[in-house]
Amino acid sequence: MDTMASSELTQEQAELVARSEELVDRFLDAIWMERGLSQNTLGAYRADLMTLCRELAKSDKTIDQADKADLLDFIAGRVKGGAKPRSTARQLSSFRRFFRYIMREGMRKEDPTAEIEMPRIGRSLPKTLSEEEVDSLLNAPNTDEPLGHRDRAMLELLYATGLRVSELINLKQSQVNFNQGVLRIVGKGDRERLIPLGEESQRWLKDFIEGSRMEILLERQTDYLFPTRRGDRMTRQAFWHIIKRYAEKASIRKKLSPHSLRHAFATHLLNRGADLRVVQLLLGHSDLSTSPLYTHDARERLKDLHGEHHPRG
Repeated sequence: MDTMASSELTQEQAELVARSEELVDRFLDAIWMERGLSQNTLGAYRADLMTLCRELAKSDKTIDQADKADLLDFIAGRVKGGAKPRSTARQLSSFRRFFRYIMREGMRKEDPTAEIEMPRIGRSLPKTLSEEEVDSLLNAPNTDEPLGHRDRAMLELLYATGLRVSELINLKQSQVNFNQGVLRIVGKGDRERLIPLGEESQRWLKDFIEGSRMEILLERQTDYLFPTRRGDRMTRQAFWHIIKRYAEKASIRKKLSPHSLRHAFATHLLNRGADLRVVQLLLGHSDLSTSPLYTHDARERLKDLHGEHHPRG
């Protein structure tokens, strides 16, 4: 225990801190074993939780006895002392994880953080590709070759639908419905959504399925829509290398992420006047809280465009 901090407490309060510290250490051991977190991350959790433990001891409480009012008082005190919203949000995140753990362990029935809202913090916008850059990226694969044809179909589909990369590489043929022109996706939390396919992406998909896909597989069988040269399911890392290679070929200097085309899909739809809630549904967001990332600068540049609202209609 921090001797400097404990010296400010009475002996009884120091004992309360020591009891809280045992719980905190049990929690850190548990999440380290479950998630393999780095020492830096564990150290940050520990610092946040022990700061709370010392404050609670002044009210003759151990950390597992904290209620919502205690946490709100603690946060208010931190904010008054000049704590930044990002720092407060990180602390609240640490508290949430801790209280979920002790609930799971049967040490208490309710979560005192459940109704405490995260402070609003400025979030950096994703580096969005322009429509011209997207076109350059889509045109980069050599579609005369089976693997190039596959890559083009994948990039077209990613940009046309805003799929998560994990959803794209796990896509199976049974999820594509050409009659209705939709993809059936089961995303996070087993939520199902239907995503419309534009004519361009449907054309690339059909051509790939009827031609290059069979050339890649030869006599092998797989349910996955986009197999590798060996007939396996593609990994996230492999697809990320594919995007980086084509970005280089297309002379795109921006630092891309595996989600760059997803961000571009959302931003370009909004730039063309699409409704925010429609974009939210297509992306599979469970609420609007994550959508402002895509809409902050897009809303500034909304154009009164009539006609197709889909990036690859």
